[in-house]
Amino acid sequence: MLKEQLKKGKIPGEITGIEVKKSICSICNPHSHCGLDLYIKDGEIVKVEGMLEHKNSRGTLCSKGASTRQYVYHPDRIKTPLKRVGPKGSDEFVAISWEEAYSIIAEKFNRLKKEGEPEKAAFFVGYTKWMRPFVQRLAHTYGTPNYCSESSTCFKAMAMAWKLNYGAPTMPDIGNTNCLLVWSSNPMYTNTTQAEILMDKKDSGMKMIVVDPRKTPLANLADIHLQLLPGTDGALALAMGNVIINEGLYDKEFVDDHFHGFDEYKAYIQQFTPERAEEITKVPKEKIIEAARLYSTVKPAAFMPSASPVVHHTNGVQNYRAAMLLVGLTGNFDVMGGNLVKGSVWLESPSGFPTCNQEYITPKPWSEMKERIGEKELPIWKELTDEAQAILMPKQILSGEPYPITHMLAFGINHRMWPDSENMLNALKKLEFFVTTDIFFTDTCKYADIVLPVCTSVERSELKSYNNGYIIYTQPAIKPLFESKSDADVIFELAKRLDIDDDLMQKGYEANIDWIIGPSGMTVEELKKHPSGTMAPKDPVRYKKYLTEGFHTLSGKAEFTSELLRQYQADYGFDPLPVYKPSDSSAAAMPEVAVKYPFIINTGSRLPMYVHSRTFRLPWTKSLRPNSSADINVEDADRLQIQQDDDIVISTPKGSVKVKANISEMILPGVVSISHGYTDADVNTLIEAYYIDPISGFPGFKAFLGNIEKAGN
Repeated sequence: MLKEQLKKGKIPGEITGIEVKKSICSICNPHSHCGLDLYIKDGEIVKVEGMLEHKNSRGTLCSKGASTRQYVYHPDRIKTPLKRVGPKGSDEFVAISWEEAYSIIAEKFNRLKKEGEPEKAAFFVGYTKWMRPFVQRLAHTYGTPNYCSESSTCFKAMAMAWKLNYGAPTMPDIGNTNCLLVWSSNPMYTNTTQAEILMDKKDSGMKMIVVDPRKTPLANLADIHLQLLPGTDGALALAMGNVIINEGLYDKEFVDDHFHGFDEYKAYIQQFTPERAEEITKVPKEKIIEAARLYSTVKPAAFMPSASPVVHHTNGVQNYRAAMLLVGLTGNFDVMGGNLVKGSVWLESPSGFPTCNQEYITPKPWSEMKERIGEKELPIWKELTDEAQAILMPKQILSGEPYPITHMLAFGINHRMWPDSENMLNALKKLEFFVTTDIFFTDTCKYADIVLPVCTSVERSELKSYNNGYIIYTQPAIKPLFESKSDADVIFELAKRLDIDDDLMQKGYEANIDWIIGPSGMTVEELKKHPSGTMAPKDPVRYKKYLTEGFHTLSGKAEFTSELLRQYQADYGFDPLPVYKPSDSSAAAMPEVAVKYPFIINTGSRLPMYVHSRTFRLPWTKSLRPNSSADINVEDADRLQIQQDDDIVISTPKGSVKVKANISEMILPGVVSISHGYTDADVNTLIEAYYIDPISGFPGFKAFLGNIEKAGN
């Protein structure tokens, strides 16, 4: 009886034959990959729980992680290498061996390099991010500058804004702050481990200001919620600066000693009074004044940005520059409880231990390679990042200018990442040779010549570090299913077969990790002794490093007026000041279009059970919101006689999609918020292909003109 009860309860031990193995869930945000306890019987996962010892997630799991078994054992898994035998876009593939797949890939790419044209190959990495350093090194040693990733729409532009102002990104010192200004971040949905920390801090007395177009769960906890119209962040930030300066609340010593361009900035913001900002943003002027006073007087105060919402506008970088300048203006730069400069060490995670990551990913000087995709159109992107800009990749493929892109090796590519995603499909059709790896057979796979099956995080090893200094090197909890392999196996096998001169990559995956983390004193073999992870050795936190190191800007100071932008002002029209301009597709910029398309369409906000398109196919997560939908305000629904779950049509000058109506008080009247990732309602087909920020190349996903009407009207 006891034996049957233990089996039914899936209790580990000799009686049941169940053992617990440690791993991580890498489905979503790389800064919050949660620890997993995987209950294994006869090589199969029979139960999943959160890992209590994990120093970041502490035993918790969200709905995505709880669905791990459905993810791993889903019938849509690609089971064997595939070769396309029908036209691009068809399901006509045949199974081939790994040896045949490798041989075909090597022959195609080696021929291109032998012809002296390696730059015609593009290497791309989507989600998840864990294999990026290895793919980037493979691309550069192969000889192409055209390594790019989904960071062409995520994180990089936010980091660019920090660099333009201060020379380096920063992160909020949440543990030591007394006031937190959260600018368009929603960790309740996107980073649940951080959300728990924020709730604890709020309970202990921390003040919180949330800037967000929606009434998110975090906004409901805030002392002040600044609910602005999408795309007007810059006007709001400039108005806060107006209050802080004109009321004498700024840190005069920091500004006088360490800022460049203050007089120009001070003169410019005089036009952004709280009254004018209210007209632009719809945030009451009283709230703007209250927030500016709170953030500038409660010390220390920290600024918490998000990876992409603010920079997903055609004015995104300048908007975020304006917001981030508030950090230095109030003297909260690189101080305890403010915003700390910590430098990325592994996969953009500032964990505090030294690495050779930058040297690893850029082994060849840019001068030895052709210009990158987007280099001429986006010179600031070129100056401040070490990737090609993927959003302009279809443009170069289709035009052949300044040179053709004919081959692509991708790891987890989804054409729906691109605005006007049909345009990206047309580009994929034109490629001479296209290889992709994936876990599931996606719509994008249909356009590949070779599709390689790769495994999930619980079937492979992965090095993962976190912002708190915690680090883990996982081991496979189960063998890779079917004929799938780790992406790392694919990368390092290709490193042996492609015509590259790189002794380090010939040594394999773990040797390369050892080389990267060498300065920390850690090794893979040592980390394997800690299956639940460990705390990495790190140097003590240093504050006000700018006193000895300065700022990595052209002026050597923090910059209200960016001298890098000034260098390109004449040729590109970039303003050194963080000027506010309305979104290119807005009533202010296109009043004649707004007559027919009066709504602001906002897309890309996550739902808690989904991340991009990765968990839409899972029964548990899919059941939480099975239908493609859009949030519309109660007032708009009443006016248009739309009821909950009615079919509605959302249209723009580019196209239309039909979705269900979700009537909500989360958004402002006149705004429509559409979830992305649903294959039956691809919202990116509503956007022009190159509707982008001219500084970063990021698409304007978060604000463009459109209309809604009840289906059938």
